[in-house]
Amino acid sequence: MYRSLTQEEIITLQSRGCSADNWNEIQVSDSFNAERYTNVTFSGRIQLGASEHVFELPGGFKVKASISNAALHNVSVADNVYIHNVGNYIANYNIGEKAFIENVNRIVATGDSTFGIGTEVSVLNETGGREVPIYPRLSAQVAWLVAMYRHKPDTVSALRRLILDEADKARNEYGSIGKCVRIINSGEITDVNIGDYATIDGAAKLSDGTIAASESDPVYVGSNVMAEHFILASGAHVAESVVLVHSFVGQASQLTHLFSAHDSLFFANCACENGEAAAIFAGPYTVTMHKSSLLIAGMFSFLNAGSGSNQSNHMYKLGPIHQGVVERGSKTTSDSYILWPARIGAFSLVMGRHVNHPDTSALPFSYLIENRGRSYLVPGVNIKSVGTIRDARKWPKRDKRRDSDQLDCINFNLLSPYTASKMLNGIKLLDTIEQTLGVTADQYSYRSMTIEARALRKGKEYYRMALDKFMGNSLIHRLRNAEFKSDADICELLKPTIDAGCGEWIDLAGMIAPHKEIEKLSDDIASGKCAALDDVEKRIKQLAADYYDMEWTWVDEHFSEWYGKSCQELTAADIADIVERWRNSVVTLDKMLYEDARKEFSLVSRIGFGADGSVESCDADFEQVRGDFDNDDFVKMVLDHIDKKTALGDELLGRIRHLLQ
Repeated sequence: MYRSLTQEEIITLQSRGCSADNWNEIQVSDSFNAERYTNVTFSGRIQLGASEHVFELPGGFKVKASISNAALHNVSVADNVYIHNVGNYIANYNIGEKAFIENVNRIVATGDSTFGIGTEVSVLNETGGREVPIYPRLSAQVAWLVAMYRHKPDTVSALRRLILDEADKARNEYGSIGKCVRIINSGEITDVNIGDYATIDGAAKLSDGTIAASESDPVYVGSNVMAEHFILASGAHVAESVVLVHSFVGQASQLTHLFSAHDSLFFANCACENGEAAAIFAGPYTVTMHKSSLLIAGMFSFLNAGSGSNQSNHMYKLGPIHQGVVERGSKTTSDSYILWPARIGAFSLVMGRHVNHPDTSALPFSYLIENRGRSYLVPGVNIKSVGTIRDARKWPKRDKRRDSDQLDCINFNLLSPYTASKMLNGIKLLDTIEQTLGVTADQYSYRSMTIEARALRKGKEYYRMALDKFMGNSLIHRLRNAEFKSDADICELLKPTIDAGCGEWIDLAGMIAPHKEIEKLSDDIASGKCAALDDVEKRIKQLAADYYDMEWTWVDEHFSEWYGKSCQELTAADIADIVERWRNSVVTLDKMLYEDARKEFSLVSRIGFGADGSVESCDADFEQVRGDFDNDDFVKMVLDHIDKKTALGDELLGRIRHLLQ
């Protein structure tokens, strides 16, 4: 409950250097303590809470909840707030309990603001056409639908309308500073809603934004940050002179060290430093760390961009209208360059300069390498790369989201119906290329790229092994822990439990799902069946939850194509053959990884080690820093994987042995 000031309290405030346009406009709590106010100017409608809390600062220094050296206009202050040294004023804000504000220039809500909600972010095409309006609960999947489903204008219009409704709900003349927020040593904050437990430490200028922090996953905004028309999701960390304009920063993403971005979306666990982003759709785990790197007009996810990675979206004709897609899990090496439009297949590596608009999307796990101005494609080779497997294993471990309400649906699987279907079709494509130009050719041409004959044939081999591994994995896990006494029991267990999963699969910025299900979702959004953003979120999360059931539906659909028999025709002997085929592919691929890892311990890798350059010094120094091959964590993981998979196969073979007699 609030009450008016007593005459005695007014006298106390005046004696401590406080003044007011109208003391009658000030309402205070029953526990109000006038002794905690010094040199404060009040104007407009004011509410003041209790001042009983003691803040303990780093180093053990303690200060009491109080307000001093500040001007407040139309401000509501909850209990136990500390405000000290406001250079200009605070106006039109509701300040939550235990907020700590010190050494700031100005905090003001200018009236009728949506606090960044509804800001149009022009991703991919800088001139417009794929704008995504942002809101605090924006997920990578909803943004993907808005940006990429332009061929379904009714769907996009419906989603945009729902998001803009969120902006209208947020519209207010007053800004908010949440519970336990810390704002210190900062410049101007204009029209920014700040969620609970956020820290703003040394920011230069923030305007028209929402900081969606929470107690479980606070947000940190650090020194010299300048941001306008922005939203920061829970767990975001933005610091060290970052500049953001028209941007969304997703959960647990980190933007630091002079990074700048405009018209860009960054979703969960992105890590960006030093470089620049312009009009990018950065799906989960997009990483760029170097000053010379520019990501522009592209869609990425699980990307690792090397130093000097650049793209061009402008061919000096109709403006910066071109775009590109680098599919999940790809890497660009130092000084790589791609001239958009282009599309890079999943889990690929790009090295050198590529100006002929490459499209490698049909051939995942490939190397795209420049040699003397020509683009060479090496299909499938990344399947046996240590780096690919290491990335796939590290991503789940590096999920820094602590908010229980995780917005982005992320599928970390290296092998899935998405990549498996590409490899199935990739084998057919490579067969066609080989047959068209003849099996005796040394080189083959594909979409302005060159494929060496040996690379083409090895690519098919890699794809076959990976498909054996994926299909076998899915089959074994389907039968794992299941009881069966006959071939008929096995066939019954292998029946799909869900209809969804057939046909093409797509990657919705980190989430893998059947295209048909996304089409159904799109139609339901357009028709109004999904009438709220909550409905859309629930449908997307349900698709993510159903992934493994839908995966098996896809495997069942393609089983006959790959193994020559449908699941309903399998016998125990067939299962035994498939398990052996699976085990051979797993062990062979793991041995390839083992040998690839060995290269990191070669004599060449030891160059630069050793204080005096002698062989003994070099070896000793190398082993102290890098360790020895046999005890390397990754090497031990590969050997352990071989043992575990072998045991898994043996376990299933043991359970079906009685059916083989």
